Amino acid sequence: MFVVNSCAAIIMALILSSAAVLAESKPTVSHNDPIETDNSLTIAKVVDLTMEKFPDTVWLKALEDEAAAIKQRGESWTAGAAQAGFRYQNMTSGTVHYGDATLQIPLWNLGQRDAEKEKGLKAETNAELQSAATKLRVAGLVRSALWDMALQKIRYEQARTEVDLFEQLLAKVERRVELGDLPRADLLLAQTELLQKLSTLTQAEAELMHARKRYSSITQMTKMPAAYEEKIADPKKIEFSHPLFVAMNGQIERKQAEIDALKLVGSGQTNVTVGVNSDRTQNNDPRSNKTESFNIAVVIPFGGEDHLRPQIAALNVELNQLLAEREQRYRDLELAHHEAEHNLEVNEAELEIASELKRVAEEHLKMMELSFSVGEINLMDLLKTQTRTQQAILNAKERAIMMERDIALYNQAVGILP
Repeated sequence: MFVVNSCAAIIMALILSSAAVLAESKPTVSHNDPIETDNSLTIAKVVDLTMEKFPDTVWLKALEDEAAAIKQRGESWTAGAAQAGFRYQNMTSGTVHYGDATLQIPLWNLGQRDAEKEKGLKAETNAELQSAATKLRVAGLVRSALWDMALQKIRYEQARTEVDLFEQLLAKVERRVELGDLPRADLLLAQTELLQKLSTLTQAEAELMHARKRYSSITQMTKMPAAYEEKIADPKKIEFSHPLFVAMNGQIERKQAEIDALKLVGSGQTNVTVGVNSDRTQNNDPRSNKTESFNIAVVIPFGGEDHLRPQIAALNVELNQLLAEREQRYRDLELAHHEAEHNLEVNEAELEIASELKRVAEEHLKMMELSFSVGEINLMDLLKTQTRTQQAILNAKERAIMMERDIALYNQAVGILP
């Protein structure tokens, strides 16, 4: 299933050989977007290089920094910042002095520190999964841009070939008009056809330049791999290991860890305060105990769960939104897989038909050219046959490209990197 036949393989070889160097003849218009082939480049390397410059890297770096910050908090021995205090009191007589120094430390609630550590691990895992999902999306953009260039390249080369053919035909018609074998109307007809082919060539060149610009905009490169065909992946259905689906799971698990950690905050943090008091005097003032003392206090909050519930409820809203998005994503992935699989089957059948049509059209054209040369048919009949034949050739080449493109898109749909 999904195997390109021998005819398609031959067509593809011709296509790739013509596309190996993109420095074709002088462009019709001055604007040009050159893309050079690089034999040392692979599509996997292009994806990696594109990923380094992709705009989402800033967001991915922020996710990593956030995960590191959460992990660092979970490693702390205290549940928050400790507070130090000092109080000094002096009697109006100036003979008695009181001093207090305190240290207040917020403590983790039971299980809270472990929950914070788990939240940090989930945040770290989520950052990695989002990076993998982003890389797959980048691969899809690169695949699409490369095969779009290949398709536009084929159309441009075909338009160039048709211009050459019609220039040769015009030269033949001119000679026969000069010899009186053909009327001048045939010369005007041939000139009209050539002008139309030149217009088609200009449009094909413009589409090729657009495709190149899209590739360079995505990759931030002006080089492309010489070969980027892929083998079809083994999965015949969407697996739960698909990077985009796994990335959604990462977001969900991270959000659940946030909720679990928040619940353990309870009414707040228990605080332990330790202090030292100094009671000193001058001139033996009898109001002073003339001692230093040590004290400790524990402050336990209670009754605060009601104040925490709105925050938990807000996180639950976000969690359930992610759950809904995961279900929708799986449906979207299944639909994309079905379309990719169906396109492969359709193009496989269409490629066989297009290859046979190309063979028949070329044979028919040879017969018509011979008939025209001996005066059995008029120029209009020859032009119609020429147009149909060139369209059949273009269709066969396009189908070969589309077959290879659809294999790459199938791999993209099932989550396989090139």
